[in-house]
Amino acid sequence: MTLNNKKIFAVTGGIGCGKSLVSQMLREEGYPVFSCDDIYAELTSCGGRLVAVLEKEFKGITAADGSLDRRAMSGMVFRDENARMRLNRLTHPVIMDELLWRARGAENDIVFCEVPLLFENGYQTLFDGVIVVMRSLQARISAVAARSGLCEEEILSRIKSQCDYSKLDLGSCYVIENNGGMNELREKVKKILQNITKLT
Repeated sequence: MTLNNKKIFAVTGGIGCGKSLVSQMLREEGYPVFSCDDIYAELTSCGGRLVAVLEKEFKGITAADGSLDRRAMSGMVFRDENARMRLNRLTHPVIMDELLWRARGAENDIVFCEVPLLFENGYQTLFDGVIVVMRSLQARISAVAARSGLCEEEILSRIKSQCDYSKLDLGSCYVIENNGGMNELREKVKKILQNITKLT
């Protein structure tokens, strides 16, 4: 997605891998980071343009305040593969259009986009490079449990519904193994930034 001298990189990884933490570290280094999850939250808040679309398709997923009832929506789609595919079909193109529009409008020459389901949807071809955050299964389960209150069975269901990055050819990607402490992770992020800035 090279525009003049601008390069746009994706940050991805499975649930609980720490991609949002990596994104935060990129922001702290002075780079703009746009998030699919943040855009989805905006578009499904009260008055958001996806709420009516999803209510029409799924029924009963609008909260009392007019926003999307995300817990109800999640419960529905993780029980039903067909429902999950319908949700993705309705939301992903809209989110990606908004994400790339914001990224292209950023003033920086290097921009990052946090994209959770990058490979599942074939969106990796839209970016100049991809950072993949990897983590051990148990660490992922612990991280998600701590922030969500979900049980291990529910977490494993979500993990299994996503891409198995260990089976992908990631030779062209920047891979971060997030199995150490914060300082180690930060150093890995800085090293990748050094490699990226050499290319621009």
